[in-house]
Amino acid sequence: MTFLELFQYGFVVRGLIAGIIVAVIAPLIGIFLVLRRYSLIADTLAHVSLAGIALGFLLGLNPILMALIVTVGSSLGIERLRTARRLYGESALALFLSGSLALATLLLSLGKGFNTNLLNYLFGSIVTVTERDVYTIAILGIVVAVILVLFYKELVYTTFDEESARVSGIPARLVNTVLIVLAAMTIALAIPIIGVLLIAALIVIPVVAALQLQRSFLQTIFIAEAISIGSVIAGIVISFYFNLSTGGTIVLVMLGIFLTLLALKRQS
Repeated sequence: MTFLELFQYGFVVRGLIAGIIVAVIAPLIGIFLVLRRYSLIADTLAHVSLAGIALGFLLGLNPILMALIVTVGSSLGIERLRTARRLYGESALALFLSGSLALATLLLSLGKGFNTNLLNYLFGSIVTVTERDVYTIAILGIVVAVILVLFYKELVYTTFDEESARVSGIPARLVNTVLIVLAAMTIALAIPIIGVLLIAALIVIPVVAALQLQRSFLQTIFIAEAISIGSVIAGIVISFYFNLSTGGTIVLVMLGIFLTLLALKRQS
């Protein structure tokens, strides 16, 4: 079967469209999280989204929308605890991560535990991406992109020098809240393709790989975008041909690119 023949399968087309949207958005959020050393937030919110998915299954609602609601709500709670300095260091992240996993386990036990659909949400699968999922991902992707454009200068300024940004009159607390909410939205829209357990990798690895080349901020974003989009497309195609987990394949492709760039950096 040739590459073009893949497009005769509707689920592959839906998976590629959704995957490319996610691949474009993820590094745009990831660049700010990585440079701020907020990478663990992505992993925490990814685990929080599992509680939303479990709640969706239990109530018979759209798991992605429930994951979005729960993840965004939790992101606001994390940011509030962080800025109020009521917890030390990354204690707020540990609290939400462990608490959300405990809640997800409880909800899943009420709903008769794991099933095939849940496993697809955990590890990602192009087979289960519906047309409604594509529309949901597209709408969320547009919202995230528009907000990023509107707050781009403020995000860049607070990322590199938050104190100077505050002195300059930039509402740093609002900007930080916007960033973490955008991260939550990105995680929610990435669930069908990459899976809950691997979402953080899609946000972080392309950026970390691009940073190995030590280019300017904008160049790093473009390189991260290329790595992300290329990895998602390659991962979806490979997973289709060899009947593998979509999310796991995408992450391994990204890791391969990262290790290659790291090796080249050490040789130079």
